[in-house]
Amino acid sequence: MNVYGKHYRTIWLSEDDQNVVQIIDQRHLPHKFIIEELTTVDEMAVAIKDMHIRGAGLIGAAAGWGMYLAALHAPEDGFMQSLIADGDRLKATRPTAVNLAWAVDRQIEAMAASADGKAAKVDLARKTAVAITDEDADYCRRIGEHGVSIIKEISKKKNGETVNILTHCNAGWLAFVDYGSATAPMYAAYDKGIDIHIWVDETRPRNQGARLTAWELGQHGIPHTVIADNVGGHLMQHGLVDMVITGTDRTTYTGDVGNKIGTYLKALAAFDNDVPFYTALPSSTFDWVMRDGVKEVPIEQRDGTEVRYIQGMHDGEITAVLLTPEDSPAANYAFDVTPARLVTGLITERGICDASEEGVLGLYPEKR
Repeated sequence: MNVYGKHYRTIWLSEDDQNVVQIIDQRHLPHKFIIEELTTVDEMAVAIKDMHIRGAGLIGAAAGWGMYLAALHAPEDGFMQSLIADGDRLKATRPTAVNLAWAVDRQIEAMAASADGKAAKVDLARKTAVAITDEDADYCRRIGEHGVSIIKEISKKKNGETVNILTHCNAGWLAFVDYGSATAPMYAAYDKGIDIHIWVDETRPRNQGARLTAWELGQHGIPHTVIADNVGGHLMQHGLVDMVITGTDRTTYTGDVGNKIGTYLKALAAFDNDVPFYTALPSSTFDWVMRDGVKEVPIEQRDGTEVRYIQGMHDGEITAVLLTPEDSPAANYAFDVTPARLVTGLITERGICDASEEGVLGLYPEKR
């Protein structure tokens, strides 16, 4: 996608130095556009844990590149043992997003299957990281191609009037390698000339909607309005939302959607007001083992400082401001789970399906 008219992905291997992975450091957006260089698996682990990068697909791609960096620095003797230890370190950074462990395991399995020496395995790790990255971008592009049909149908029913879409958090290209999941149908619709407008939840406590989704939609020229998290239900009651599209960090093969905290409340409001609620995701975000998302999906609890402080720009500098009484404790549950019964459908790279075991396995029969 475009940043000030230039195409960027969110993560890439430096053209000048094959030992350096470059990322867009999202902590500084929307106020500053900063590219960070990572050279070790430890630096990649910090980048994931401290949310220099975030979002299901991007975390997976980052894990793939993290394992490439791990391979670069692993000793010749004990190569695989070192890789496994580094992979465990990466997996521990963000427990909710299934893409992370999926990418680490894919890299380890690829290198374990090779009988070649270290140099060949490093090259294999690079090729696998490239494949993970390219697949993520391609899957998101295809999600857009399938999801735009829903927007097109709503536009047709409204005789070409504006289609109002509500989204929560950031499931845009900043959360993936390119295109995004929830935003991919929006970009596709806008590029086809369909009149759309996006309601962007601020998404407390880290404000990924207000900071990131609004920024990237603006870069693409898509009309949007930032709203406080609690406004969505009111908008739905008054017919100002035609559909909801969110992303997900882990969705069970039975259709339960684990996503940024607050998603469940939007799904409840949508259900009560007969507003279709869709979740967009690449197949790498499915959990093919868990059945009951509410009971089984691990919910990351982050530092309460994120709730007690808010970040913004003041006098040209990015700063944090205390919101709460100084001695008030804060809980910071990062995700919640929306039961499948509240989800109208899942938009994947293979098409759109019901949020159910039969619906998902109908698109992915090889997982039966």
